[in-house]
Amino acid sequence: MSQMLQIHDRLREMILSLDLIPGERLTERWLESQFEGSRTPIRAALARLESEDLVRRDNRNWMVAPIDLGELEALAEFREPLEATAVRLACSRAGEADLAAIEEMLDACQSGAPREEWHRVGTDFHVEIARLSGNPFIVKGIEGVMTRLSRARWLEVWTEPSREQAWAEHRRILGYIRRHQADDAAREAAEHIRDTRDRLLRSLSDDRRGLRARGLAVIEGRRG
Repeated sequence: MSQMLQIHDRLREMILSLDLIPGERLTERWLESQFEGSRTPIRAALARLESEDLVRRDNRNWMVAPIDLGELEALAEFREPLEATAVRLACSRAGEADLAAIEEMLDACQSGAPREEWHRVGTDFHVEIARLSGNPFIVKGIEGVMTRLSRARWLEVWTEPSREQAWAEHRRILGYIRRHQADDAAREAAEHIRDTRDRLLRSLSDDRRGLRARGLAVIEGRRG
């Protein structure tokens, strides 16, 4: 792997896990010392992250992109029909072994698991359900959405009630798929996406002052 890709992948991981928080300033000099890299691969990695909207230019330096409330709403609009289609297809195409593996994954983080595990399983659940649809374009779309939601979802798994609510919703979706109840599965998936959107937006909006005090930048963003 080239040095540019190594720097890109590490920076991307740090941004998505909130090790580098939204709005944080990044100087090329700091990045050079952090990654022991030269300016050329660092600039190439930053340009690639900029194309993914994870960093932005800040005059002569860079900054981690803020969390955008408008983007969260747009992602929910995109997800809802996509995931409803995914679960409908999964109802007719999923094998019992595949469903059992997803159930085991959910059970593994039911209690006592760290937030990191809840975050990972929450993401993997949606991607694995998409795989059960048998449609690679749906899988790619949902993988992209879950990546874009990664930073905001760290805030969703911050409290135990939020984690437990999401877990229960996932279990209901899985149950409907196992019973081949396509309409119920699609309805539950759509409600889960709307509920998640509302929880995230409410948390980010209500606690914006607290988030700013912790250094996290949140913006309204623009629609259309």
